[in-house]
Amino acid sequence: MSSSAALRYCGDELRDTKYQMQVDKRTKAREMAMQALYQLDVQGPDVFELLGRFFTEADADDSVRTLALDWTKGTWENLEQCDELIAASTIKWQFTRLSPVDKSILRLAVYQLKFCSDIPPKVVINEAIELAKKFSTDKSPAFVNGVLDAVLKKLKT
Repeated sequence: MSSSAALRYCGDELRDTKYQMQVDKRTKAREMAMQALYQLDVQGPDVFELLGRFFTEADADDSVRTLALDWTKGTWENLEQCDELIAASTIKWQFTRLSPVDKSILRLAVYQLKFCSDIPPKVVINEAIELAKKFSTDKSPAFVNGVLDAVLKKLKT
């Protein structure tokens, strides 16, 4: 391997590592936002005052905390629109019967699909499925995928 090829290889490796760090930060921010939305759903909007402390304890990185807080606030402020889209897309399921974890994952993902045009829909859906795999039941990933696919179709029409 020539020295220029080795440098090029190392440069690509560094760039890939930097990209992976950025992806990991956004994934961490999604996890934190989903957990915050869960707390808001279960305990009510008074929890909002404590979110800053929760985010600080959960992650030391300012950019992760800021992103998590932005997504949490954005989702909560647009909760009615997100819930309407979810309710219209859950086949054979009443919205009130959804688990708080699944509801939080779906709310965050629907907010991102509808209001965060900088995030590709495929990424939003894949990340939501990963959250469901990590935090919910065995059947949740497929359920989340189906609901978000239906939401995406509604948003495109």
